[in-house]
Amino acid sequence: MHRKLTGLLVLCCLLFHQLEAQQEDFFTLSGIVTDGQSGETLIGATVQIRETGSGTVTNEYGFYSIRVPAADTLTFVFSYVGFQSLERTISMKSDQKLDIEMGATGIELEEVVVRANSFEEQIASTEMSVETISPKEAKLLPVLLGESDILKTIQLKPGLPSGAEGTTGLFVRGGGSDQNLIVLDEAIVYNASHLFGFFSTFNTDAVKDLKLYKGGFPAQYGGRLSSVIDVKLKEGNQKKFSGSGGIGAISSRLTLEGPIQKDKSSFMVSGRRTYVDLITNAVNKSNEDKEDFDPIPAYFFYDLNTKLNFDLGKNDRLFISGYFGRDVFGFDGDFFNFDFNWGNATGTARWNHLFNAKLFANTTFTYSDYQYEIANRFDGFSFEVGSNIRDVNLKTDFYYAANNQHTFRFGANVTSHQFKVGRLQAGSDDGEVAFSAGQDYDGLEFGGYFSDVWKINESASLNAGLRLSGFNNDGTTYFGLEPRAAFNYRLNPRLSFKASYARMYQYLHLISSSGVTLPTDVWYPSTELVKPQRSDQLAAGFNYLLNRNLLFSIETYYKWLDKQIEFVDGAQLFANDNLEEEFAIGKGKAYGLEVSLEKTEGKLNGWIGYTYARVRRGEFEPLAPNGLFAQQGYFSPIYDRRHDLSVVLFYELSKKISLTSTFVYGSGDLRWMPLGRFTFQDTYGGNFESVVPLYEDRNNFRLAPYNRLDLGIVINFFPKWGESDLTINVINVYNRRNAFFVYFDPTFREASDNEGNVFEIPDGVKAKQVSLFPILPSLTYNFKF
Repeated sequence: MHRKLTGLLVLCCLLFHQLEAQQEDFFTLSGIVTDGQSGETLIGATVQIRETGSGTVTNEYGFYSIRVPAADTLTFVFSYVGFQSLERTISMKSDQKLDIEMGATGIELEEVVVRANSFEEQIASTEMSVETISPKEAKLLPVLLGESDILKTIQLKPGLPSGAEGTTGLFVRGGGSDQNLIVLDEAIVYNASHLFGFFSTFNTDAVKDLKLYKGGFPAQYGGRLSSVIDVKLKEGNQKKFSGSGGIGAISSRLTLEGPIQKDKSSFMVSGRRTYVDLITNAVNKSNEDKEDFDPIPAYFFYDLNTKLNFDLGKNDRLFISGYFGRDVFGFDGDFFNFDFNWGNATGTARWNHLFNAKLFANTTFTYSDYQYEIANRFDGFSFEVGSNIRDVNLKTDFYYAANNQHTFRFGANVTSHQFKVGRLQAGSDDGEVAFSAGQDYDGLEFGGYFSDVWKINESASLNAGLRLSGFNNDGTTYFGLEPRAAFNYRLNPRLSFKASYARMYQYLHLISSSGVTLPTDVWYPSTELVKPQRSDQLAAGFNYLLNRNLLFSIETYYKWLDKQIEFVDGAQLFANDNLEEEFAIGKGKAYGLEVSLEKTEGKLNGWIGYTYARVRRGEFEPLAPNGLFAQQGYFSPIYDRRHDLSVVLFYELSKKISLTSTFVYGSGDLRWMPLGRFTFQDTYGGNFESVVPLYEDRNNFRLAPYNRLDLGIVINFFPKWGESDLTINVINVYNRRNAFFVYFDPTFREASDNEGNVFEIPDGVKAKQVSLFPILPSLTYNFKF
C-alpha cells in the first residue's frame, strides 16, 4: 500500500514537471475571492480573461488560479451572482497574486434567489447529479412550525425522496438512509436529525453553503454509497460585528459574528433551542397536587455552532470550528423514571496553505462523536442502554492548477473509529441482580486519491480520478479500488451532454429495524463476515439553457449494489452480543429518471422537479447457518417510491412582501403487512385472542399517495438598526391526512352458547391509519443587524 501511494506521488511530480516545461512563456494569476462586506470566501466566483474569453472558477475555499500567456496587459473580470462585476488590468510578465473583495452590491441582490453558480457555468462544468441550496432559499420556504431547515429544503430537489411524513431521512437513488456521507466543515455527522427526524441538526443561520452529490462523485469523497452532503459553516464577519436570529413557535435562535482583529481574524457563534419543555414543566407544576393528573414528559433539543478564522499571513489561514447538539427527553414519575438523550459533537481544525501561484493545500483534523443513552429506573431496579461511535480523522488535500487545461487534485486521509455497540447495564439497587451486554470495536479507515479536470477542447472536458480505500478491524483488512469519471460535451453554447461513472465502497453499516432514521440506530464496522458494501453507478443526461435564467435538466441513472444488509426473519436486535447472526447479505439494483426546470431571476423564481425511480433488493443469504430469510427472489425496500413530484415557487410581490409555496406528491411508501391472522381461545368461555404471524413477501403493501401544499408569506421591514421580517406559514393547506403508518386491529362480534355465556368472536380485521400533521399555521419573527 505504501509503495503504491509513493509511486503515485512520484508519477504526479513527473507529470507536473513535464507540464511546466511545456509552458515556459506562460504565467499564473492566483488569489482568494471574498465578500467585501464580511470577508467570507466566495465559492464558485467566475474569473474570466476579457481578451481571450477563457476563465476559471474559485474552488470550495475561494481560491482561484489561471494560467495566461505573457502580455503587457490583460483585463480580468471577476463576477459573482449578487455583486457587481469587477475588472482588473494587470501586466502579466511574471506570476501574480491578486486577492479580490467583491464589495459593491448590484441589482441582483434584489432578486428572491441568490446562487453561487450561474447556469452558464453548469452547462460548461463536468459536474452532474449535483444539487445546491442557499440559506436564503431555505429561509423563504414554508416549513413545519416555522423552523427553517436547509436539509429538508434540499429534499424538494429531484432524486431526493424523503422518508416518512415530516422526517429528514434521505434515500438517494436506491440507497438506504445510512448510505449518505454527511459532513459539517469536513467532520462526519452520524445522525443529522432532531426530534426523531422532524428537524435536521443544521441551523440555517450558521450555514454558508450546502452541496449534495447524487452521483458522479469527485475522487476526494469516499466511505458511502449513495450521496455526499457537504455543509460548510459561515467563517465569521471580518469587517464588522453583526448578528441574526429568530423567534418561532417552538424555538428561538441567535447568531453573532464579528472581527477579533479587523481583516485578520473573526468569530461566529450560533445557538438554537426549543422551549416546549418550559411550557410542559409549568403545566406539570401547576397540576402537581391533582391526584388524577398524569405528568407530561419533557422534551427539548439544542445545538451550538462556533467558528474561528485567522489570517496567518499572505499564504496561510487557520479555521477552527465546532458543533454540539443534544436531544433530551425525560419523564419523572412517582415510581418510574425514564431518560433518553442523544446527540452529535464535532470539531474541525483546518489549515489552508498556498505554496505558490498554482499549488494550494488544505490540511484538516476532525473529531466526530455520536451517542445515545436510555436510562430507566423503577421500583428498586435500574436499566441503561446506549451506543456510541467516535472518530478522529486527519486528511490533506492538494489542488494544483497546472494550466488552463489541467487541474489536479490529490490527497490522503486516515480515520480511527471506535464503536460501542448496544451497551447494556441493568440490575437491582441491592446488587443481587445484575447483568450486562454489548461489544466494543476499533477500526482504521484510510484512503488516497488523484484526479484531473482536463479541458480537452472548447467543447469537451473530462474529470477522471482514482481512489484507493481500505479498512482494518481486528486483523481483517479490506481494500477497494474506486474509479471515477465525469464527461461533459458542449453541443452548443446552450446545450451540453454529460455522463459519469463512480464506484464507491462503504465500510460502516447502520443497524436499523425501521425505515426512519432513529437515534437508537447502531453503527457497525465491517468484520471478517460482514464485508464492505459496494456500489457502481452510471448516469447520463442533458442540460439545456432555455434562456439566461431558465435551465432544463434531464438525467437517467442505473446503480448496482452489492453486499447489502437485511435482517433475517424474526431478528433479535436488543442486547444481542451476536448481531452478525441476525444479518442476511444480498444485492440490489436501482434505476430512474430525473427531470427539472429551474428559474433563478425575475420576480417569479423556483423549480419543478420530477423523479421516476425503481429499487429492488434480493439474493439474500443469512450469515448464520440456522438463519431464516424466507423471501425468494427480488423485492422492493420500503423506500421504493415510484413517482415523486415537487413544485417550489417564490414570487416577489414587492420589495416588502414575498410569497412562497411548495407542492409535493409522491407514491406511497411500502410496508410489510400480514396477509392473514389466526385466533385461539385459551379456555372455553374465555375471549378469543388474535395473533399476527402470517407474512409472505416483504413490503407487500403500498400506502396511499402522499401529497401536500404549503404556503407562506414573508413581510420585510427595514428599521434603522438592520433588517427584519415576519414569516407566516401554513403547512398542509387543504388538510390532507397523509399516512405516517398503518396498523391493523381485529374486529369482534358478540356471541353466546347454549348456556347463555356471552363472549366475543373475531370476525375481521380493520386497517387504521395514523397521520401526524393536519393544517398547521405558524408565525416566525426573524431579524438581522
